[in-house]
Amino acid sequence: MIDRQHSGTLGNEREELALIQRRFRFVVTVMLAIFLVLGWRFGTLQLGEHERYAARADENRIRLNAVAPNRGLILDRNGRVLAENRPAYRLAIVPERTEGLEETVERLSELVTISAEEQRRFQRQRMRQRRFESVTLKSNLSDEEVARLAVHRHQIPGVEIEPYLTRHYPHGELLSHVVGYVGRIDERDLRRLGREQYRATSHVGKTGIERHYEHLLHGQPGLERVETNAQGRVLRVIERQDPVPGEDLQLTLDLQLQDAAHEALGDYAGAVVVLDVHNGEVLALVSKPGFDPNLFVHGISQFDYSSLLHHHQRPLFNRFLAGGYEPGSTIKPFIALAGLETGAITPQTRVFSRGWFQLPGHSRRYRDWRRGGHGWVDLELALAESVNVYFYQLAVDLGIDRISRELALFGLGRATGLDLPGELTGVLPTRSWKRATFGEPWYPGETVITGIGQGFTVVTPMQLAHATAALAGRGQTAPPWLVVPTEPTRMVEHADADWAAVFSGLEAVVHGPSGTARAIAADVPVRLAGKTGTSQVFGRPGEAEGVDEREQDELPEHLRNHALFTAFAPFDDPQIAVVVVAEHGGGGARVAAPAAGKVIKAAAELGLMDKGEAP
Repeated sequence: MIDRQHSGTLGNEREELALIQRRFRFVVTVMLAIFLVLGWRFGTLQLGEHERYAARADENRIRLNAVAPNRGLILDRNGRVLAENRPAYRLAIVPERTEGLEETVERLSELVTISAEEQRRFQRQRMRQRRFESVTLKSNLSDEEVARLAVHRHQIPGVEIEPYLTRHYPHGELLSHVVGYVGRIDERDLRRLGREQYRATSHVGKTGIERHYEHLLHGQPGLERVETNAQGRVLRVIERQDPVPGEDLQLTLDLQLQDAAHEALGDYAGAVVVLDVHNGEVLALVSKPGFDPNLFVHGISQFDYSSLLHHHQRPLFNRFLAGGYEPGSTIKPFIALAGLETGAITPQTRVFSRGWFQLPGHSRRYRDWRRGGHGWVDLELALAESVNVYFYQLAVDLGIDRISRELALFGLGRATGLDLPGELTGVLPTRSWKRATFGEPWYPGETVITGIGQGFTVVTPMQLAHATAALAGRGQTAPPWLVVPTEPTRMVEHADADWAAVFSGLEAVVHGPSGTARAIAADVPVRLAGKTGTSQVFGRPGEAEGVDEREQDELPEHLRNHALFTAFAPFDDPQIAVVVVAEHGGGGARVAAPAAGKVIKAAAELGLMDKGEAP
């Protein structure tokens, strides 16, 4: 009995031992399988996918930062600086280091003036950045503000005074419509220029040369490879590729002549354009009044912008490119050339001016500027005295189609192609243009007043200067340019005798005994050719040029006629072409011609042309 019980116990123990052994072997097998799988996976990660995961780890640890390039300078033809990069300081706050952001801003407001606009801009920028990144509160600090902040900086945690380069225009208003200005980059700029190239750039060209040549002035951004922590804070710079600075641009402008042209206009709003007749270089380019472009660099205040926007003389308006004016009598030399070319007149053709002109079968009279008329005049005298009746008759004899073709050859009705944004084309009226614009036919009376540059014809000062340069070059000149040279082209062909006849009349405008601009002859050190003109603002066609000055003075300023003068000099070897427009100046002889005389005198004194034959 006992033996049987002992035998059963031993059997149970063996079974239990076998079970334990089986379980142990199973566990060992599973563990080995797990270790084999883990080992295989570790090997795959370490050997097969090491580069991919190492790169992903670096992406979390290594960051590429763009580095903004220095913007190129803008210089005049003699190397004088027109736009530069000037060291400046800005006030910035690192939010995470402050003891209270609102309290910090309030404390800083006690030390420097911080406008509501600057505070709004600060809040917008702060929302887009991390707490450990500095946010600009005020730019372009004065020396006094920097000193005041430096004294109290240790009392205000989280405040930084950061140095940087800012755009500066040392000549202010003088070149505002030529050089233009830079402003803070916005979403439209990024879409136009490309985000990749402008990741580190805060300002871009908004107008003028700054905008037109942005691609040259900006340069190429550099790169910094930096190590960061988990929060994105930069720990160290691993590698740096320096940015490529923008190109310096040298304009054809002469700063001293620009200043002389600006001063020559006096208190009048208007424009002055001076071109090199042979190669199209723009020597002076004035739109007056202008504005201080430095106001726009850091963001113009609402008050300052509103003041410019509502100023009665419109300082933001670019007159030499976008100002549209009736050419008045400055168009008469081109009408004369068309008449000579077609045989409608000869230099000896005489017309009697009784003080008015009348179309056959019409009751309306088109007045000459001189009451009582000029009597019998040939082409030279008609140009010298700006006889309206002569050109009324010539316009009728030519017809609007011939007139339009001749004016188109001299570039009217289309942009000159000057390398600046915003140029308008003016208006060169034709039958088809009037039909398309007004749905009306062309009437004979409209041809009459086109002959003296009134009616629908509209030119910009730049167009008129280009046409005057082509006239001075006897049909040949180059399109105007400031940075990139253009090639001279033959715009129009005329017989030498025709050019000579017109030139003789234009010389007599200044140097003849009865020329409309004879008063300036004694003040100009060169012999020149010129043409006065009046762009009518108020009154009936034909009454503008030469109207009694007292009548003009009695009118409100905004109703007075615009004064124009075109010229080229020296007469015997034309080198420069000049156009002056003085808004509400009353008459070309009274205001615009003396201004042009001052410009020509300055050009001669600066050596921008030879003096030629003595006047």
